[in-house]
Amino acid sequence: MKWHRILALAFGLVVGAARAGNGFPAAYAPIVVLPQGVPQRYEFDLDDALARARAAHKRLYVYLGADNCAYCRQYEAFLSAHARELVPEFGKDYLVVDLRSTLSAQREKVWFRIDGRSRSYIEFTHAIGDERERQLVYPSVWLLDGHARQLMQMPTGAGTFETVPEQLEILHLVQ
Repeated sequence: MKWHRILALAFGLVVGAARAGNGFPAAYAPIVVLPQGVPQRYEFDLDDALARARAAHKRLYVYLGADNCAYCRQYEAFLSAHARELVPEFGKDYLVVDLRSTLSAQREKVWFRIDGRSRSYIEFTHAIGDERERQLVYPSVWLLDGHARQLMQMPTGAGTFETVPEQLEILHLVQ
C-alpha cells in the first residue's frame, strides 16, 4: 500500500512539472496540490500545507486556479510581472498553496481534505465562514490560518486585487 502512495506522489510531481506554465508563479515557491479522484472528484488535501503553516507560524494563501481559465492566467501574469515587489511581502506571513484544477471541476466535484476528513466545496466554505459558499468562481483565494480558519472574506472574480496596492491590502488583511 505504501508503494502505491509513493508512485502516486511521483506521478503527481511529473504531472505538476508538465503543468508548470499554469498556476501560481514559481517565484512565490507555491505548494502545488494536485487533485485526487479526477475526473469524478477533485479532492485537494490541505493537511500537509496546514501542518507546514503551523510549524512555520505562517498563514496560508490558498489559490484555486484552473488550467483553462483566462482570468487565472491574467492574475498569474500580474503576479509574475510584480514578483519583485510582492514575493517578499508574501514570504513574510504566508505559504502559498496552489490548487490545480480545471473549469469543468464545478462546485459539486470540488472537495477538500482537512484533518483527514473530506469536505465538499459547500461544507468547506461553510466551515471557514466564506460568504461565497454557494458559488465556485475561478480563480478563488482563501486566506487561512494554520487551523483552516478564514482570516478575511476575500473578493471574487476577475479584476479583483490586480494592482500592487490592492494585493498588499489583502496580504495585510485590510478590509
